[in-house]
Amino acid sequence: MNCSIRLATSTLTACAALLLTACGSSDDDKDNGKIAGADTGTKKSASQSPSPTATADGIDRPEIKLPADMRNVFEGRETGDAVKGAILADNERRINAVDAALASGDVKHSAIAFYTTDRALMGLSDYTKRAVAKDISWTGTTRYFDRQVTVFGKTSAVVTYCADESRSNPKDRRTNKVTKVKTSPDSYVYYNTAVTKNEDGVWQTRDLSENRGAQRCQP
Repeated sequence: MNCSIRLATSTLTACAALLLTACGSSDDDKDNGKIAGADTGTKKSASQSPSPTATADGIDRPEIKLPADMRNVFEGRETGDAVKGAILADNERRINAVDAALASGDVKHSAIAFYTTDRALMGLSDYTKRAVAKDISWTGTTRYFDRQVTVFGKTSAVVTYCADESRSNPKDRRTNKVTKVKTSPDSYVYYNTAVTKNEDGVWQTRDLSENRGAQRCQP
């Protein structure tokens, strides 16, 4: 969830509340913040590639554009497995969709609903609307690493990953003023997401949780 972009305190508070309610896993699926069946390995991937833009799978996808001052770097995209690769690609697109909405201020025409469903959609939509209403966006580079995929069947999987926000800072979308945030353990966030493949072949995020300052994501 892009609550991890070190936004203003008020927005982070709202985001945390969303994660505990609308975006949280059900009691049957979570144990100490972990989604059941999620891979808990700590090995970091060394490979890195830019966010996917191709639509070779034949799916008619919405265009997602990030401004020049907003960059997401995704490591470990080359999995050697077509299904896991597709899942990670749609996970990247979901992250970029939220960030594009923050940058443009246009939630209505964003691609959030294309890559999100169920409780995750409610939480992300609410979070994004609140941030846009406060003119809050971000600038810099966010790095996503230690990305792991556990596939449970043809339409169900879990994606876990870490985010490094040490090189990103909140920005006022209206004034372009950047607020420098000191790097701390909270600059590193662990995400645990449940995804499902819809009838169109898109791997949508349906549930997610975050653990800011997680030890496994610290440098």
